[in-house]
Amino acid sequence: MRRFSLWLRGKPFVADSLLAGALFVLDVVAFVGSAEMQNWLLFAVVAVAVSVPIAWRRRHPRTVAAAVLAGSLFSTLAGVAVGETTNFHPALLGIPIMLYTLVAYVGRRDALVYLVVVTVDSALSVLSYDEDLVSTIVFTVMMYALAWTAAEFLGARRAYDEAVEARLAVADYDRDRRADEAVALERTRIARELHDVIAHGVSVMIVQADGASYAIRKDPERAEQAVANISATGRQALAELRRTVALLRTTPQADDMPQYGTAGLAKVVEMMTRAGLYVELEQTGNLDDISPAISLGVHRLVQESLTNVLRHGGHAPRARVSVIRREEDVLVQVVNSRVGTAASTVEGSGNGLLGMRERVAVLQGTLHAGRTDDGQWLVRAELPLE
Repeated sequence: MRRFSLWLRGKPFVADSLLAGALFVLDVVAFVGSAEMQNWLLFAVVAVAVSVPIAWRRRHPRTVAAAVLAGSLFSTLAGVAVGETTNFHPALLGIPIMLYTLVAYVGRRDALVYLVVVTVDSALSVLSYDEDLVSTIVFTVMMYALAWTAAEFLGARRAYDEAVEARLAVADYDRDRRADEAVALERTRIARELHDVIAHGVSVMIVQADGASYAIRKDPERAEQAVANISATGRQALAELRRTVALLRTTPQADDMPQYGTAGLAKVVEMMTRAGLYVELEQTGNLDDISPAISLGVHRLVQESLTNVLRHGGHAPRARVSVIRREEDVLVQVVNSRVGTAASTVEGSGNGLLGMRERVAVLQGTLHAGRTDDGQWLVRAELPLE
């Protein structure tokens, strides 16, 4: 049963279709059990009109709500026209179901308008049939109140789950980013060591070879010693080179490389927005044909800045991102329009700003980070294209 429930949760149209079928069956059972059988065609039309649209309630909530309400109104008017004394249709439970759907999936404003119209329809039904006024009103109010309350509760729970999921996604994204940066820093360190090994070894070998070439005839012993030194230096350099290269055996696959450019920035903004950070993104000029190093630098600057805003921006943080390609450089600006406490936004409180400064310096650019005159926090970088 639990597996079936989890399966239905991933297939909302199937679940809503089963709900529509259940309402139709309830209507049929109520009609068969009633004493009046002469208006079976009208009863069937109302049952279909009210229950069948429920299958599409989450795909087209406004349209389905209007269709169910129209079926209820048709049931009232047609029943009065043919002389029925009651308007008992269990399928009319679709009305509070649609009220719940509007509150949960559309918004309170649409649901409130729908509730007003439904109230008028219910009043028309009460006045048109011989029903107990007090009990009908109490039952109707309880049904609508229950539907609204359930939608508010489940909507809040769903919003909380989505926020938690978004936060976890950002945390995973940030963890992967920091892991990638740690790997990149390690590879840079290894590259420096590789350069030092090769440059030092080859330089010594060149000097020894020059000395041996001069001394090979006049001082064979000295030339022999120089050749021995060349051999020893070469072996030592080769051993160190092999150890260094062994650390670079595992390289990332091309398919696993992250996506940068406009698509990458949009992905970062989308993820941060889902996590609760309101972001305004402005992109000017073609950002997809710049060099990979500059594109990566822009991506990392925006990513790190928005992560810092999310962490230290206080309640309901907001940020404005501008990435502008100019003739000679790319301008990146990230403004946090809601700054948290002074302790949380002090420059140098973490490694993020230091990493941004190092990245911009490698790209021969300039970086400014600090408070503006109006108290906002600004990160501004200019990265030359050449």
